[in-house]
Amino acid sequence: MAKDISKNSLSVFEQIKNIDENGNEFWMARRLAKVLDYTDFRNFTGVIEKASEACKKSGQQVADHLVGFNEVVPVGSGATHTYPSYKLSRYMCYLIVQNADPSKEVVALGQTYFA
Repeated sequence: MAKDISKNSLSVFEQIKNIDENGNEFWMARRLAKVLDYTDFRNFTGVIEKASEACKKSGQQVADHLVGFNEVVPVGSGATHTYPSYKLSRYMCYLIVQNADPSKEVVALGQTYFA
């Protein structure tokens, strides 16, 4: 049974993956935060900052892996609101799960998925 849960949890990262017009895969930060059990995006931005620092120190350009944009988010009753967010490369997602809360089982599954 646990094996099935792991497979389903791994596939959730695949389910929230997006492909742009050039065939590049990316993940939206707010959706990834929810999958990783961060209920408040403000707490997740600290993880993004740590991952960005790791990206710089690895000799990569952060702008190649983290792109800011405004995301439209449903807020209830059919209404939406626009919030700042990020499009994340696979590498940035990998760095994020490496810097996320290790006590969360889904984080360990994310580390496996993005590795």
